Amino acid sequence: MPQVKLSVQESLPQRPDEAVLVGRAWVPAEQGPAVIAVRGDEAVDLTRAYPTVSHLLNVTRPADVRTAIRVAPALARLDALIGNSVEGARDAAKPWLLAPCDLQAVKASGVTFIASLLERVIEERARGNPALADGARREIQAIIGPDLRGIRPGSPEAARVKDVLVARGMWSQYLEVGIGPDAELFTKCPPMAAVGLGARVGIHPKSVWNNPEPELVLVIDSAGAIVGVSLGNDVNLRDVEGRSALLLGRAKDNNASAAIGPFIRMLDDTFTLDHARRISFETTVHGDDGFSVKHTTHVSEIGRDLADLASQLHSRYHRYPDGVVLFIGTMFTPLDDRGAPGSGFTHKVGDVVKIAAPEIGTLVNEVVHCDDAEPWTFGGGALMANLARRGALR
Repeated sequence: MPQVKLSVQESLPQRPDEAVLVGRAWVPAEQGPAVIAVRGDEAVDLTRAYPTVSHLLNVTRPADVRTAIRVAPALARLDALIGNSVEGARDAAKPWLLAPCDLQAVKASGVTFIASLLERVIEERARGNPALADGARREIQAIIGPDLRGIRPGSPEAARVKDVLVARGMWSQYLEVGIGPDAELFTKCPPMAAVGLGARVGIHPKSVWNNPEPELVLVIDSAGAIVGVSLGNDVNLRDVEGRSALLLGRAKDNNASAAIGPFIRMLDDTFTLDHARRISFETTVHGDDGFSVKHTTHVSEIGRDLADLASQLHSRYHRYPDGVVLFIGTMFTPLDDRGAPGSGFTHKVGDVVKIAAPEIGTLVNEVVHCDDAEPWTFGGGALMANLARRGALR
């Protein structure tokens, strides 16, 4: 089985001293989490000033956080903290990293990249059967071509494409959200259910067609402003969603099916939303069967702008008082056959998924069945009780 290896160098941006990096760690001595930040080669504890990451992002500016970081007490050396974050190999008496968000809602957007848009249509046409995917792909591409690049969602041109496809009986609910005016936005998992760097991610044991969905994650405050970014893996069961879009919740929200990390990089003068729009990140999957696949995602190829996605999610019609994190969608659609010819890619237990962006760091997780991943037991109520006992709430 490929061994999960974590390093400080990979886990941080290429120029970490320029970045404001905040996150969370489990602290065994407190039997609860700490809000942390990176200062040089150590992680510092911001919990006394900011008891939750949600609170920190809602009330502060990057300059204030930098000031707090300079005077905060050290929690652990970064190499020790990161090295102890591999699930199954942790020293339970020492801290380890968690997903960097806490009270924020965890949302996701689908079919925002053209490559994944066509694959969602293929899932639907194949009714979740991977053996039928190749034939469905050829059928669709014979009508609309290999992609729909250049079509702006909601534009008159997109409406004309819809008219043609409707006339041929090829219109799809996925095309509706892919090139129509309204983005697909859904709940990925409850607040605090996401896992972090080094944790195991879960696929349902009954699924036979599934994949990682490496994505940029937008961090949005209670006012609807994008205040930071992270990396995420929106683990997806293609066979379940392909049977019916009404099974999206079952396909998306399983134990440990959302990974975010390693840290949140706050937007500031050195790293703006325009920088985030230009991020490219590499995804690799390595299995103990010798299988390997590599893919590069260019955020600039997204069909909807990041600000548009955020404004469709958080507006006067729907607000998030604790903030929200948003997976922006994936363009990772591996077609490499891992089984029968034409069946494409699916996960196997033991796969190691790495998502690496020079501006953010590297998120690394091992794949297991969701009932073998660490169960989620520490929710919002437990967090409030723990912080109150520690005297961190005021």
